[in-house]
Amino acid sequence: MGYILAIDEGTTATTVLLLSSSLEVIEKASEEITQFYPEKGWVEHDPEEIYAKTMKAVERVIEKSGIEKEKIECIGITNQRETVVAWNRKTGKPYGRAIVWQCRRTEKMCETLKKRGLEKFISERTGLVIDPYFSATKIAWLLKNRISTREDVAFGTIDSWLLFKLTGGTVHGTDVSNASRTMLFNIKSLKWDDDLLKIFGIKKDSLPEVFPSAGIYGKTKGAHPLPEGIPISGIAGDQQAALFGQCCFKEGDSKCTYGTGAFLLMNTGKKAVRSKHRLLTTIAWRIENNTTYALEGSSFIAGAVVQWLRDGLKIISSSSEIEKVAGETSGGVIFVPAFVGLGAPHWRSSARGVIWGITRDTTREHIARAALEGIAFQVAELLESMEKDLGKKTKSMKVDGGASVNNILMQFQADITGKRIIRPKVLETTALGAGMLAGLGCGIFSSLEDLSRVWVFEREFLPEMTKKEREKRLALWKEVVKKA
Repeated sequence: MGYILAIDEGTTATTVLLLSSSLEVIEKASEEITQFYPEKGWVEHDPEEIYAKTMKAVERVIEKSGIEKEKIECIGITNQRETVVAWNRKTGKPYGRAIVWQCRRTEKMCETLKKRGLEKFISERTGLVIDPYFSATKIAWLLKNRISTREDVAFGTIDSWLLFKLTGGTVHGTDVSNASRTMLFNIKSLKWDDDLLKIFGIKKDSLPEVFPSAGIYGKTKGAHPLPEGIPISGIAGDQQAALFGQCCFKEGDSKCTYGTGAFLLMNTGKKAVRSKHRLLTTIAWRIENNTTYALEGSSFIAGAVVQWLRDGLKIISSSSEIEKVAGETSGGVIFVPAFVGLGAPHWRSSARGVIWGITRDTTREHIARAALEGIAFQVAELLESMEKDLGKKTKSMKVDGGASVNNILMQFQADITGKRIIRPKVLETTALGAGMLAGLGCGIFSSLEDLSRVWVFEREFLPEMTKKEREKRLALWKEVVKKA
């Protein structure tokens, strides 16, 4: 029996899963990544550390599992998106640290682009909004501030860097889902956009070749402890990989990942749907000659509100305690966790958190419950916006990420959306998606139907709230959000 190695290089840690050919998790290992904050609002990672920690996690997984490493049939990679690495393609050495997706150093550059009236043009080509979040302004900053000569310079997101290292410097590539997050890639033509490259002063030959999400990119070379010649056959950005890992293969299928924030993606099929609610239009994946698109929206604060209850208010001693503390009702309290502004569909960076409806009878149980409900309300608004953009109602939503283990949150999510909420057996759906793409790319699986047959859900949550109560509570939530 062969195995699939799935690498999930995230913002705070690298996780490696060893999967069987039936997608069972045989073993896993994680290694933390150092966060660097050289100036206010700046966030950086060390590319060499990322590769070293990745290979350390790979080594640990192989040792813990006791398998013969020669039985690893293929490798899949998923990664924190938008983060940029610059390196010399001849020496393989990075030009300093990677600029992380969270970094805000290019805010002034983005404001200048908006003042030049480029927002509509860039959105039409890329499906994105002008923001420091995306890769283009990070690359422009590196060219201006860190790279003295453009000769032999290579840029890429983290998947490109790992692919380059794993193949002994022979492949400079990426997949369409990661390319679509750079603000340089035309999501209709599926090519680096010459007009956008000119705007940002970036040469096409410094960017990676763009491949489908499943297929053989290259083979391992000098990547100890891995043997030579293992195909890297699947790559996708983390949220797209999670959508794939949840088998959201049909138009209207959606998943929400509950982490520090909440990321909701909806499959829009072959249509690159333009949002009227400032949601992002992105490429989900490309399999052979078929491109699948998605709508994406995020709420900035999800699991982070639970951390605040623990570390700020100190009304719980651990994050897991919230399920015990949260009352059966919120006692009329509404908690809008706009700690760092509001994302889609509101897009108000000046918004701040609100706890509304407090009376003399309000308890910590009410506050805890209202915090969980606040997470679900935000996701409900995103889902509602996506349904309006797509022009059709959906019946269910799949969930994953750390906070999805909270049964109170998941039940209220079902109630406030009126949807069936489905939680999978394997919650590491980001890594699972990378493994599934790799298996498809190297021939372990022959079709999406093959993958759907081996996907297993652990629990479902059905709505118990009446339509009248749901509408009443959503209307009140929207009124309170205006006060944020």
